[in-house]
Amino acid sequence: MSSSDAAEGGRVYFSNVRRSLEFEDEIVLVSVGVDIGSSTSHLVFSRLRLERLDSRYVVAERTVLHESEVLLTPYRDDGSETIDAEALRRFVDEQYARAGVRPEQIDSGALILTGVAVRRSNARAVADLFAAQAGRFVAVSAGDALETTLAAMGSGAAALSIRDAQRVMNVDIGGGTSKIALCVAGAVQSQTAVDIGARIVCFDADGRVLRIEPAGRHLAEAAGVQLQIGERPEDESLQRLVDVMADRLFEALRGGAPTPALQPLLRLDALPAGDPPDVLTFSGGVSEYLYGRDSRSYGDLGPLLAQAVLLRVQAWGPRIAQPEQGIRATVVGASQYTVQVSGSTIFVQPSSTLPLRNVPVITPALPLHRELLDEAAIASAVRAALRSMDLHEGEQPVALCYAWSGSASYGRLDAFCRGVAQGLSAVRDRGHPVVLVGDGDIGGLIGIHLHSELKLAQPVISIDGIVLQALDYIDIGALLDTSGAVPVVIKSLVFPQSAALGRAA
Repeated sequence: MSSSDAAEGGRVYFSNVRRSLEFEDEIVLVSVGVDIGSSTSHLVFSRLRLERLDSRYVVAERTVLHESEVLLTPYRDDGSETIDAEALRRFVDEQYARAGVRPEQIDSGALILTGVAVRRSNARAVADLFAAQAGRFVAVSAGDALETTLAAMGSGAAALSIRDAQRVMNVDIGGGTSKIALCVAGAVQSQTAVDIGARIVCFDADGRVLRIEPAGRHLAEAAGVQLQIGERPEDESLQRLVDVMADRLFEALRGGAPTPALQPLLRLDALPAGDPPDVLTFSGGVSEYLYGRDSRSYGDLGPLLAQAVLLRVQAWGPRIAQPEQGIRATVVGASQYTVQVSGSTIFVQPSSTLPLRNVPVITPALPLHRELLDEAAIASAVRAALRSMDLHEGEQPVALCYAWSGSASYGRLDAFCRGVAQGLSAVRDRGHPVVLVGDGDIGGLIGIHLHSELKLAQPVISIDGIVLQALDYIDIGALLDTSGAVPVVIKSLVFPQSAALGRAA
């Protein structure tokens, strides 16, 4: 970055296209979201117009440039059940051409491998299709927890929980898995995921079994149904199978301690026991049948499963509402990003740690309002936040966002830093830096304490004056010789209706 990018007072403004934002009141970006699932794959191209509000840029207008057709994810014909990366490449190239967008014109975006697709042996080969744009994409995979959150946000369920001031449960039924999220006041309060989906058993044009996923075999056995590749099952047998699937899914919706029948299907902890939600919304491929938007057969259990699920939830009590997005909920949820800019005094040791790119943000519920801080409670909250974002194994650095409250006495700083260090132990054990982002002006003190008092062996980066939230990603550039500041790019997921939800704050 050139010295011309520095604003007065040492604050640095810049964007991913390396232009100064000090004098710009409006930015236009092009983004793409790519969702490669175990059953379907699709893309969404969008244009974002951002306007400056004080020192931050907020989304003023969102325009979808092109929505691809929904492709049944191609698999190779060699019996290995691996994704055909070359077939996907041809599909993606065709969609870029139809959108009239060249790869080099993309400012930001997300590549997401979802469901059981992340378990395919060549999932990395799929991600490599986008290697040339790796610096512009904020994700290459999504675990069950993150995918559940993306579906809830992208469907509009979280926004609905604010508009109607009600508890909204979004049920995203895909090809390989179903994701369930209970949304309260615009946030996901609890979530789970189960191995139930429309394409755990697939059929050819003549109704003969073409492929059976492990969950399909498990559920067929529970239903007393014999499934064999190449054979055509009776309609009555398929109905028994679907009824068992719907029963298991309905049990997962209700929450509470799982029965032995449900336990093997759970991919996350079960929902806690509680009252039914006020509103139910459905997304994912099966939702297209449930809301009557599609009636075609794609050689799977989708139509039967939608009917069976609907029969069970209609008698449950919650109102069934139609979401803003159905099959495209996840890709819309992750397809658009804002780029916000902030420069701040920071603590970085060693300076060679920077730059960092595409660091996911966690926002643990830290008990910082007390006069005496509890380092064990802080550590527990940090670990819970890591797990909710599928980051608990410490495979990549994370940015911990906190809102400091109260005095900055030595005792409070020490308890906070020790709790954070303990909570991030899995990340630290992998040698990743400790990255902290605060909303006040205490970042320098915290960074010094971690480095000098606790003598952490890992690099320490402590920034303040920035407000982040879960599902944000940040880029932190190298230290600038002229000012000692660092450029920080905040990439925030932009969901439908987000401008009305206070994201400008």
